[in-house]
Amino acid sequence: MVSSVTGHFLFFFCIVSVNLIPTSPMLDEQTVQAADGGFRGLQAKSRKRVFPVHHNQEPDPVFEAYSYCNTPNRTEQAWEGHSPVDYKLLSVHVMIRHGDRYPLYAIPKTRRPSIDCTLSASRQPSHPLLTSFINHMGQGTKGHWEAQLGSISRLPNHSVCEMGELTQTGVVQHLRNGQLLQRAYKHHSLLPSDWSPRQVWMETTGKSRTLQSGMAFLYGFLPDFDWTKVTVRHQWSTLFCGSACECPARSKYLEEEQRRQYRLRVADSNLERTYINMARTLGVLTRQLRAANPIDSLLCHLCHGLSFPCVSSGDGGTGGCLTMAQFAVIRQQQLDDEVDRRRFGAYRKYAILAMYPYLNRTANKMEQVARANEEGRQPRLGGEEVFTFSSGHDVTIAPLLSALGLEEAKFPRFAARIVFEMWKSPPTTQGQAKNKAGKSARSKSDQKDGDVFIRVLYNGEDVTFHTAFCHPSDRHTNQPLCPLKNFLTFVRKDIFSIVNATSYKEACYKLSG
Repeated sequence: MVSSVTGHFLFFFCIVSVNLIPTSPMLDEQTVQAADGGFRGLQAKSRKRVFPVHHNQEPDPVFEAYSYCNTPNRTEQAWEGHSPVDYKLLSVHVMIRHGDRYPLYAIPKTRRPSIDCTLSASRQPSHPLLTSFINHMGQGTKGHWEAQLGSISRLPNHSVCEMGELTQTGVVQHLRNGQLLQRAYKHHSLLPSDWSPRQVWMETTGKSRTLQSGMAFLYGFLPDFDWTKVTVRHQWSTLFCGSACECPARSKYLEEEQRRQYRLRVADSNLERTYINMARTLGVLTRQLRAANPIDSLLCHLCHGLSFPCVSSGDGGTGGCLTMAQFAVIRQQQLDDEVDRRRFGAYRKYAILAMYPYLNRTANKMEQVARANEEGRQPRLGGEEVFTFSSGHDVTIAPLLSALGLEEAKFPRFAARIVFEMWKSPPTTQGQAKNKAGKSARSKSDQKDGDVFIRVLYNGEDVTFHTAFCHPSDRHTNQPLCPLKNFLTFVRKDIFSIVNATSYKEACYKLSG
């Protein structure tokens, strides 16, 4: 039985951390900017790209693996920051998965992938901000770090990568992510140039790869930021559940999901034959190879353009190289697992209880900012918390997607991001009367404060109307975005119907039938 959040992370990494996301068509920055005026139509077209296209034949597992790598070698499409005319951006909340990392597991009797985890602007992939980022991280002692993060290196720094260490590719991925959002929001005045510490919230788990990914993202988003205004907070749980992590029912649903995964793997005879053949090549027991999670290391080879590992004959093995065909079989089983997971349903229940604390905290932050922007309110000294940023793992992003009802979205790639945007519509005029000049005569009594809306984006694609709280059938014809009240009602009430409860406490502690 897995009893701790850390154990949950390790288990899920072994099983599903390498399920992938399909490639989306990419647009260059000029095309995206030109499309801004046509937000409504283009938004509808782009909304479905993060979901698999259902063909008669199965998706190619190797092709999808390359998409999972998310190699930063092309211009990225992004719909963050796009809104109807005259809408005001109130706040942005971002959750990321760390960038490309060195494997967490080693294949027995093979040489580890040779990758340099120091940073150098002269080595590819690179980024225009990389040199200044390296220099800026040297000023990190001026920042405010919660104690648990104090001993973690601000940059990856080993000439031979250590297990799980962020690579230069991972740093570049998040420099790009941060810069992309900086460009998306710079015209909306989300943060003033003299932003205050109150306006930015940053949190990360205690792994070097999440902290370093977070710093790369933040530097891309706020180049040359003032360290004295930055506080980096520690989240001990990969679920970002803070003080509300205790939930026995969540563990029960996780155990159901683990049993389902096990049954599906055992029933796959092609997968079993593949593991037997791989173990025979290496001269190890089949169960030892499975425990080493070879797909993790093979993905690293694939993403970095390295040949799959080979061994000499002897030591009980036949010798030879692991093959792309073997890799494809393991990958295909993981794709099949995604489909079976959605059908079975236990993971969705787990995800709801896992991510409720984070979603509830986000809903409270949004509501506070929305109230602060009501007509007639005096601004608070230091401003409101308008940008919140959380740096997590695949086992953070995956349940968050599921809890939101985005179960068709593929498993998070390296440097995946989920973005929540909150917008306010312009004030409306009721009972307009035309004067002789043809202009509207407006008084304060005629004015109605604008409504507040939410958008959800996954890897730059608008998925708002795929969420459980804002399906297209709920969409009003005059509302191109989703009302914030839909999200608040979902988080505080409707989400618990899926686990047959009325509150988080009841869902976590009620006796099962």
